[in-house]
Order: sequence, then C-alpha cells, then structure tokens
Amino acid sequence: MENPISLIFLSLFIVFINSALTVSTTVTYNVADLGAKPDGKTDSTKAFLSGWAKACASAKPSVIYVPAGRFLLRNAIFNRPCKNRAITFRIAGTLVAPSDYQVIGNAGNWLFFRHVNGVTISGGILDGQGTGLWDCKASGKVCASGATTLEFSNSNNIVVSGVTSLNAQMFHIVINGCNNVKVQGVRVSASGHSPNTDGIHVQKSSGVTILDSKIATGDDCVSIGPATTNLWIENVACGPGHGINIGSLGKDLEEDGVQNVTVKTVTFTGTQNGLRIKSWGRPSTGFAKNILFQHAVMFNVQNPIVIDQNYCPGEKGCPGQVSGVQISDVTYQNIHGTSATQVAVKFDCSSRYPCSKITLDDVKLSYKNQAAEASCSHAGGTAVGMVQPTSCL
Repeated sequence: MENPISLIFLSLFIVFINSALTVSTTVTYNVADLGAKPDGKTDSTKAFLSGWAKACASAKPSVIYVPAGRFLLRNAIFNRPCKNRAITFRIAGTLVAPSDYQVIGNAGNWLFFRHVNGVTISGGILDGQGTGLWDCKASGKVCASGATTLEFSNSNNIVVSGVTSLNAQMFHIVINGCNNVKVQGVRVSASGHSPNTDGIHVQKSSGVTILDSKIATGDDCVSIGPATTNLWIENVACGPGHGINIGSLGKDLEEDGVQNVTVKTVTFTGTQNGLRIKSWGRPSTGFAKNILFQHAVMFNVQNPIVIDQNYCPGEKGCPGQVSGVQISDVTYQNIHGTSATQVAVKFDCSSRYPCSKITLDDVKLSYKNQAAEASCSHAGGTAVGMVQPTSCL
C-alpha cells in the first residue's frame, strides 16, 4: 500500500510543476522593445499593433506590456481571428490620443477591439485629450463627431480591470455585441459639461458585469442600450453625470428589448438623473422588463427616479406619437437620499402601453429637508413599506 504522506507530497509537487509551467509558457511582448517611445510625442501605433500581431499569432498565453511613460497612439484596430485566447494588455503607463482632435475625431474609435476572445486590459491610463473637441462643439461650429476611447465589439470573455479613462472625445468605454464581459475597478473622469461622454455604454450584449467603479463625466455614467440582457452593476459611484440610464430605447421600429438588469449599491452625487429609463415617443417593438434598482443613495440629484417615455429631442421624428416600448417588472428597493427638485419620482409612461408592475419598496427621498413629490402618468404598480414621497402608482 502506498504511503499516504508520499501521495500528498507527490500531488503537491505536480501542482507546483504545473503552475511553474503555466508561468514559464506565458510570453511577454514589451512595446518599448518593439519601437514604442514613452515621450508622448512619437507615434507608437505601429509598435502596439506589432505586439498585438505577435500575441495574436502565439499559441501561448501572452502579455503585451506597456511600461511607465506616455505613449502616443493614433486610432488602432485590434482584430483578426487569433490562435491565442489569453491576451493581456498590462499597462503601467499612459496611452495618449493626439492633441489635435481632428486626427482621430472622425474615426469612430480610438482603441477598437473587434471579434476577439479572451482579452484583458489591466491597469494604466487612457487619455483621450478630448477637451479641444468639447470646446469646438460648445462654440456651435461644425466639428468632428468624436472617437470612443475604448470599444469591444462582437467579442467574448473580456476583462477591463483597473483602467482609468480621462477626457474621452465621445464615449469612454463601449461594450457592443459582446458576451461575458467584466469591467472592474474602472475610473472615468471628464468635465461635467463634456458632451456625449458616456462613461460605460452597453448594448446588444449579455453577461456583462460592472463593479467597483467611479464615474465622473458629462453624460450618462452608465448607459444601457437595446438588446442588453443579464447585466449586473454593483458598487458604482456616479457624479457628475446624467446617472445610470436604460435607453434611449425605441429609436428604431424593430428593436430588441432590455431585460434582467440589476443595479445595486450605487451612489449619485449632484447628477442630472439617478435611475432613469428613457424611450423615444414613437412606435417600436422594444421593451424593458425584469429590472431591479436596489440600495441606491442620492445626494442632491435633480431627478432621482424617472421613467420618461416621451423623449423627442428637437421635437423631430416623433411629435404627436406615443412610445411603443413596453416597460414592466421594475423594482426600486431601498432608495434613499435628497432630490434637487420637488418632484423626486416621475413616471411618464406611454399612453398606449402603460408601465406595469412597478414596485416601490422602502423609498425615502426628500427635497430641502421636506417631503418631495411624486408624479405618475399611465403607470401602474404597488408601494411596499415606507415610501416617501407618497406613491402615485
């Protein structure tokens, strides 16, 4: 009979060897060795794409390492079917977009990953240098539309961890058409007056998790577009910004809906909105259902809880019509804090498809140390426990 102690030591030895082999088989490509210069002035795009091509072609797990320093990149597309399904960008430095916003302003994206699988972005700062474009837009001149800082499109098994995004021209981070994505420990920073600079935008994706992040920007902290399912948002601080927003939905007549969304343990400070669902005021097959907003704290938020189904910017394309988006099974639980306006809860739903199964559970929102108000139009549901302002459902 084998000695049990010998078997234990043998097992531990095998585990040790396997771990050592895993570490030793990881290949690292340092962008500095490939020609990237950390001076913030020399175009390092080719070096980054070279590192990507090498990692993509490798059969071994690969790290593309970005050392300390500032690395100037033009718009870069990271794609192609890779042999490798374990590629990590480990960023110790800062990636800098061109200071002249027109260089990438009409490219759509600055750093664009598409059709990739098993990619991780870890650490570092992404500086979009978008202030010049914001100023152009504020002046009323004809400007470039702007580039999203980081987008993953039609990709699977993605991790974005410990990344800081500064001053994006447009959106900071976009998750589009993806499955199994984890965004954790992200910091987003832009002026509260920066236009169209959503912090994290998710659409046409499933299994996305957003955790432990701080977002300060000029538009939605998190925006959730059509065809998003099984989304989990937890421990996110928002402000300044426009809140966490499902929508705009119903822009297109034929549109997939949003369902199974959880937003919990979130704070809003001085934001335009807190928890918002928004749809265009015109026909659509879209919907939003099975939504849970839980454990939210509001500090001087203009519209803490709002459903707006009459969105019609510029009164173009929708006047005189009603939203076809059906909103149901939405729960607001343990929502406390202060409103910057008298109406803290507003449900302005579709007259053709009224909101249904709305639940207010332990909601306490005040305005200037007094009771706030609630406003309901075409909304049905129930109030549970202490609800202030008094429910209008």
